[in-house]
Amino acid sequence: QVQLVESGGGLVQPGGSLRLSCAASGIVFRLNVMEWYRQAPGKQRELVASASSGGSTRYADSVKGRFTISRDNTKSMVYLEMNSLNPEDTAVYSCYTGGPQGSYWGQGIQVTVSS
Repeated sequence: QVQLVESGGGLVQPGGSLRLSCAASGIVFRLNVMEWYRQAPGKQRELVASASSGGSTRYADSVKGRFTISRDNTKSMVYLEMNSLNPEDTAVYSCYTGGPQGSYWGQGIQVTVSS
């Protein structure tokens, strides 16, 4: 059974930082792409950051220079370090994986940026 479990969300003030974590199980983690998506109220879901099985990364233009995705293949974990947060970053953030065993989503976690 494949599971993706996100943690680390919450309320943060503008300019602050948060670190999201996603724990994966039931997959051969090192073979899978790991990605973070977000969906704000009334908006479409968008890709925030991606980390390939080979270690390459890519980011949405809106988060370049502020967010960093990283993965730990020994722990089957993927992280999203978010700095200089602003209210436009408020959304439900979801972990996604794709690979030989298929594609799966986490349940999502709320990030709210507000003073």
